[in-house]
Amino acid sequence: MNPTTEAPAVRERYYRRERRSVPAARRFAADALTSWGLAGRADEVLLCVSELTTNALLHGAPPGRGFRLFLTHAGTELRVEVHDSGGGRPARRSDGGGGDGPGLDAPPDAECGRGLLLVDALADAWGVGERDPGKIVWCLWRL
Repeated sequence: MNPTTEAPAVRERYYRRERRSVPAARRFAADALTSWGLAGRADEVLLCVSELTTNALLHGAPPGRGFRLFLTHAGTELRVEVHDSGGGRPARRSDGGGGDGPGLDAPPDAECGRGLLLVDALADAWGVGERDPGKIVWCLWRL
């Protein structure tokens, strides 16, 4: 795909705040990757989809709400976004190395934040954006 002449391919789906949403989001992402010919990157992308959707489910989607998963393939880039309506920013457990991610560092003995260490290690970039209400947590890979 030539990014200057073709529109990016976008897939999106809404998920309710329930445990079965995370495996459903992984299946949805796997289908998109296969259809885009990106199955070779599936392991790392699907792990990040699992982490971001689990975070949205546990921390970002208030009762009675859900979250939305967006996958965008634009030429040489694959982007995953999870939109939720919860407040706060994700916290990444401190690994002692400082890292490049935008999340606030959680103490090393915290019970949460380890998933974002994986996202930080597997994706080429990740971040947190604003939305009203809530936030967008995203990660991307340069293909």
